[in-house]
Amino acid sequence: MQKVIETRSFISALIAVSIAFLYLMLPFFSVILWACIIALLFHPLNAKLLTRYPHRENTSATITLLACILIFVTPAIFLTSAFIKQGTAIYQQLESGQIRPGLWIDQIRQAFPILDEILTALGFDITTIKQQLGALSVNVGKLMASNALSIGQNTLSWFVSLGLMLYLAFFMLKDGARLIPILIRALPLGDERERLLMQKFAEVTRATIKGSLVVAMVQGALGGLIFWFLDLPGPVLWGVVMTVLSLIPVVGASLIWLPVGLYLLATGNTSDGVILIAFGAVVIGLVDNILRPILVGRDTKLPDYLVLLSTLGGFTLFGMTGFVLGPLIAVLFITFWEIFSREFNVMVEESSDHHDAEVLGSDQTDNQAG
Repeated sequence: MQKVIETRSFISALIAVSIAFLYLMLPFFSVILWACIIALLFHPLNAKLLTRYPHRENTSATITLLACILIFVTPAIFLTSAFIKQGTAIYQQLESGQIRPGLWIDQIRQAFPILDEILTALGFDITTIKQQLGALSVNVGKLMASNALSIGQNTLSWFVSLGLMLYLAFFMLKDGARLIPILIRALPLGDERERLLMQKFAEVTRATIKGSLVVAMVQGALGGLIFWFLDLPGPVLWGVVMTVLSLIPVVGASLIWLPVGLYLLATGNTSDGVILIAFGAVVIGLVDNILRPILVGRDTKLPDYLVLLSTLGGFTLFGMTGFVLGPLIAVLFITFWEIFSREFNVMVEESSDHHDAEVLGSDQTDNQAG
C-alpha cells in the first residue's frame, strides 16, 4: 500500500512539474520550434561535416549554423527592412488618396464588361465590393504601418529571439543524436510508436519547409522580379506578399499578379499586362508542379484539401508559424489514428477470435456429451 501511495504521489508531482515547465517555456514556443526546424533541415550538412571531421561536434555545429545564417537569416533581415519601407510608403499613398482601389475596379469593369455579368450572376454587388475593397486596403495599410512601427520598436526583442533560436539550434545540432534516444526512453508511448511519431515529425517538417516554404519563396521571388522588370511599385513588398500567399494551396500568388495584370490591360498597358499574366501562369504557376516533386518525396504528401484546411487553420491559430504547425498536427492526427486502427483493432479481433474459439469448443463439448 505504501509503495502504491509513493508511486501515485511521484507521478502526480511529475505531471505538475511538467505542466509548470511547459507553461514556463510557452513564451519561447516559436523560438524552440524554429530551432528544431533548423536542426532538422541542416542535419545532413552537420552529419557530413562530422563524417569528415569526427569528434569535432562544436566545429561542425558552428559551421552549419554559419551556413544557416548566410542562407536564411541575412536575406530575411534585408527583405524585412525593404518590406517595412515599401509597405509604409504604400500606406501613405492610400491615406493621401494617390492610390484608389475603387478607381481600379471601375477601369477593369469598363475594359472587361463581362466581369459585371459574371459577378452579378454569382450574386455579388459591385458597389459593395468597391466599398469593401477600399476599406480592406486601408485596413491592410494600417496593419502594415502598425507592424512596421512595432517591428522598429521591438528590434532588440527580435534580435534576442533570433539569438536564442540560433543558440538552441547549435546545441540541437551538436547533441541531437544523443537527445533522441533519451526522449524515446523517457516517453511512455511505447518505443516503436515514439520512433514512428518522431520520424513523421521530421518528414513532415522537412516536407513542409522544402515543399512549401522554398517553393513559396521561389514563387515570391519570381513575382517580385517581374514586378521590378515591369517597373511596378513595391516589387519587394508584393514579392513578400506573394510568398505568403503561395503557402496557401490552390490560389497562391495569383491573388496578386492576376488582378494587377488585368488592371494593366484595362488601363491600356497591354504589353505589360500580357507579359505579367503569361509569366504568372506559365513560370510562377508551374514552379509548384516542377519543384515540389523534386524537393519532397511523395510518401509524405497530404491530400491537397487537407493541406489547404490545415494550413489555413494553422495561420488562423498560430500566425506565420502555423504553416508548419498546421500540416504537422494534421499528419500526427492521421498517424495516431493509423497506429490505433492497426494495433488496437488487431487486439479486438484477436480477442473476438479467442472468444469465438471458446464458444465453438464449448459447443463441441456439449455435442459430444449429448
